[in-house]
Amino acid sequence: MFESDMTFAADVNRDTQQIARGLRQGDVLLLQALVEQYQYRLVRYLIYLLGMRDEVDDLIQETWLRVLERGRSYDGRSRFEPWLFTIARNLTIDHMRKRRSLSLDSNDDDTAALSPVSHTPSPFTLAARTEDSQRLAQSLQALDFIYREALVLRFQEDLSLQEIATVVGAPVSTVASRIYRGLATLRAQLEGGKHES
Repeated sequence: MFESDMTFAADVNRDTQQIARGLRQGDVLLLQALVEQYQYRLVRYLIYLLGMRDEVDDLIQETWLRVLERGRSYDGRSRFEPWLFTIARNLTIDHMRKRRSLSLDSNDDDTAALSPVSHTPSPFTLAARTEDSQRLAQSLQALDFIYREALVLRFQEDLSLQEIATVVGAPVSTVASRIYRGLATLRAQLEGGKHES
């Protein structure tokens, strides 16, 4: 391990310990700093998770309230992001179950019901600047939930396989399989779209 790697690891460990200590003490300034630091990523993750912008604000607010309420359970032994995304994911699953009586964890044909309700372009489509990025956003949105989530957490949120496994509550091998299958499906969709043009 290089000296810079050891320094980075020590800094991350010190930061996670500070966050854990602050959450145990109910430090409002720390919470405000965490909101500022992670709000954008959390919003982006939930939009990808839900496939739409509607209801994200309520879930974000509920997530931060839960962080404040359950901050004592964060021990600081691992990065803060997986813990935060786990809370947001669980709240989203509860919300979707109440709303649709459908588990987001299912991998059956009913996952089509998780498509965006609105017929307006998704935030990903609106943000697309090129035809390729627009096709990628549409293809990603068309993936089954479990594959889309695994790809977003790995490549958008830059979580490790172990961290993703913690967030989704699945073994690392399952996460790796979801990423592999998601990428294969995405590749097939994108290559299929080239031939249609």
